[in-house]
Amino acid sequence: MFDLAIIGAGPAGMAAALTAADHGLRVVVIDEQGRAGGQIFRRPPETFTGSEFRPTAGYEWATALIRRFEADTRVVGRFGWSAIGILHEDAEPDTLCVAVNHPTRGTGMITARRLLIATGAYDLPVAFPGWTLPGVMAAGGVQTLVKAQKVAPAGEVVLAGAHPLLLLVADLLVGNGVPVREVAFAQSIPAPAEMLRALNAVPGHLRMLAETGTVLTRLLRRGVRVSPRTVVTAAHGTEHVSRVTLTRVDRRWQAKGAPRDVAASHLVVGYGFVASTELARQAGCELTFDSPRGGWVVAHDERLRTSVPGVSVAGEPAGVAGADASRAEGALAALALAADLGRPVPAAAFTEAERAVARAARFSTVVQRVFEPDREALGRLATQETTICRCEMVSRGNVDDFLASAPFVTDVNAVKLSCRTGMGPCQGRYCENTVAGVLAAARDQPIGLGGRFSAHLPVKPVPVGDLGALDTPLPEPGATPRDIN
Repeated sequence: MFDLAIIGAGPAGMAAALTAADHGLRVVVIDEQGRAGGQIFRRPPETFTGSEFRPTAGYEWATALIRRFEADTRVVGRFGWSAIGILHEDAEPDTLCVAVNHPTRGTGMITARRLLIATGAYDLPVAFPGWTLPGVMAAGGVQTLVKAQKVAPAGEVVLAGAHPLLLLVADLLVGNGVPVREVAFAQSIPAPAEMLRALNAVPGHLRMLAETGTVLTRLLRRGVRVSPRTVVTAAHGTEHVSRVTLTRVDRRWQAKGAPRDVAASHLVVGYGFVASTELARQAGCELTFDSPRGGWVVAHDERLRTSVPGVSVAGEPAGVAGADASRAEGALAALALAADLGRPVPAAAFTEAERAVARAARFSTVVQRVFEPDREALGRLATQETTICRCEMVSRGNVDDFLASAPFVTDVNAVKLSCRTGMGPCQGRYCENTVAGVLAAARDQPIGLGGRFSAHLPVKPVPVGDLGALDTPLPEPGATPRDIN
């Protein structure tokens, strides 16, 4: 049995693993990807040649963190394994069981005295007419394809959304020879000088904002149209996207002008991120709704402990705040877990970790405030015919009709049970935000008041035949602790 099981090998998971190992804990890290780094530092497969990892400005520390993590033989790695559920061992109260699944090696169980959930975040899905057409892609997904798989979209591209990642993805595409027609932002675009002045108030992140301003300037010089106060309202095509409709909006993202069409073979959408909290929900952790920080996030105390004994959280599930905050939270959570398990942790170590979390929070709060998605406005984009639940093929009209016939329903889980939204393989990752927006509009209530979808084991699709081995302990590595596969 391990002292600590960490789910996720992004900045939070790697920092936590190294800190915990430094304090004498036996640690296992579980990640469904083949290599450490998480989504933000996703790297090409080791078999690729000529693909050296180059972090973006402001994240120069990432290379050293990844190298330290991969070289540390004290940490056991379970890469390629998906955590599909968390169970409690009734016979041993101080034991947590993580159910894991591998595409070729089946299902097993990893036991540990403590658990850290560092599962990251994913692109915020937004439903609008045509959003299910081939060629409509999420900004994070496009970035991963280009950087990690060396695959770029073919043909002209339009990007639309409300997050600065759009600029980085547009620059990445242009640098790879992809023609970018337009970048549409729902907000106003601050000038580079304004961005620099804003970042000057947040020490330690000047290079990051300066790089963003440089990217914007470079795109404009290359002839890319950047349109503020503009939202994508539809994608058109038969078997693939052929054009997109863009509409000018006011400060509340309400349409204020005639829509216009732009020819494109791909539409890249980026309205921000959703905290990945499915495992925390399934484990019974308390959550709170915080729109700027990623929607539903895991509640925790000042040292990242959740409401479930023995379970802590770090990184984006605790609130989407970026890689700096994730790294700092991972280290702080690991110190607290080590202390809880009786390891000596100097007070100075806690003080330093807490200061790092506070520094990162100052910057992330600025970003969250400026680029918060208007969830109510996004919820209005879907028409009656728009599919809002892709797995179960449920339209906006289906949900509206149900809500009209059942005026007593005020909870998204009631909509789920009656309309099957969220019952498919994605378990609501694609539709929860839209369903919550539709419900809030119908009942004239805040989005968070409608609750959230519940999560059940397995939190990700698993072959039925694999479930029979859920109670099988996963063999621990022997002479070589670094069991990458």
